[in-house]
Amino acid sequence: MANIVVVGTQWGDEGKGKIVDLLTEKSDLIIRFQGGNNAGHTLVVGEKKVVLHLIPSGILHPGKLCVIGSGVVLDPEILLEEIDALKEKGYEVSPDTVAISDRTHVIMPYHRIIDTARDCTQGIGTTGRGIGPAYEDKARRVGIRVVDLINETYLQKKLDAAFEEKQEYVTRMLKLKPLDKDRMYEKLARMGARIKPYVRDVSVLLDAMMKQGKHLLFEGAQGANLDMDHGTYPYVTSSNTVAGQACVGSGIGPTAIDAVLGICKAYTTRVGGGPFPTELNDETGERLRAFGGEYGATTGRPRRCGWLDLVALRHSIRLSAISHLAITKLDVLSGFETIKVAVAYRSNGKILENMPANLDMYTDLELVYDELPGWEEPLNDIKAFGDLPENCKAYLSYIEGKLGVKAAIVSVGPKREETIVLKNLFG
Repeated sequence: MANIVVVGTQWGDEGKGKIVDLLTEKSDLIIRFQGGNNAGHTLVVGEKKVVLHLIPSGILHPGKLCVIGSGVVLDPEILLEEIDALKEKGYEVSPDTVAISDRTHVIMPYHRIIDTARDCTQGIGTTGRGIGPAYEDKARRVGIRVVDLINETYLQKKLDAAFEEKQEYVTRMLKLKPLDKDRMYEKLARMGARIKPYVRDVSVLLDAMMKQGKHLLFEGAQGANLDMDHGTYPYVTSSNTVAGQACVGSGIGPTAIDAVLGICKAYTTRVGGGPFPTELNDETGERLRAFGGEYGATTGRPRRCGWLDLVALRHSIRLSAISHLAITKLDVLSGFETIKVAVAYRSNGKILENMPANLDMYTDLELVYDELPGWEEPLNDIKAFGDLPENCKAYLSYIEGKLGVKAAIVSVGPKREETIVLKNLFG
């Protein structure tokens, strides 16, 4: 038995979906433990392109059980659209392949309305999917959970209790048209009936599977620098994205985790507002965006692009006790004469090797860069580490040396087969 957590080490969009898809072959269960449909995984399998938002990417493999844990906030409408789309593409989606925690909180229609209206004034750069407001209600102990959604009596009671306050907020504070409670209830009840066969006590399920010696793969969303506690607050997501959340958001204890795989792009990207020290607002940044296809899987927004930031990576490695790296999109760097890597920040003449909590400091940071020789050769057809260009191998060794963590996986293209596996994490 081996239980592995996969987390992003930057600001999300590192290519976690592809790596989870790859590791699924040796896993029995794939568990999503935080976030909502504000995250998106784009996978290319053969000639098929699949974009997933809630169901773990293990669903593309037959005979696997994909789990949505209690740490997720679930939009039932998006979930059902995803189920229908997967079925249309020929994938099996049934209670044998998908399990949803009865303790998972539900994103309500008013959460999406509130989220969109707020971000117009706050400028955080949310996806407008209702994630933040749903987590707020969870913390306030007024949320509606999946266990309520699948029971019409509970759903009516919970909606009645929440509705007056939401109606007041939407109409008086946000100046929007009134909500229709009866229509909302009817739609939610229909969706709850469809979702009910998938609902389980996930903590009990995972405990039973571990006792049977099954391999568990825990899939995070976003990246460590969007973590609610440890990211560039307030320009963060509304949940904890570090590896420790895998335990809380799925219902297992910390001693059950055997390894943590940190997904790291060979450069850096970010979507939305907030600090981004290595951002390149020039031709190089445009080239990274164009060659890397850097547009959000959920929103389609262009991603901000920049050089690799080792300060941010050290922060993530420490927070999640990352044992191995998966370096993705290495192929995008082909053709650069030289490649820069940020090794430290400089503020008021002082060298900073760790990320400051004070966001005001980011406005005048200077970057301390190392510059490495690039390579011209395309990487997509390379199957073995030894066949990579010498300067490419040197770049990977440089990253490992600076971070003190070895790479277990190197991705040289978007397709499943365009991957070099250096270490079998499942033993």
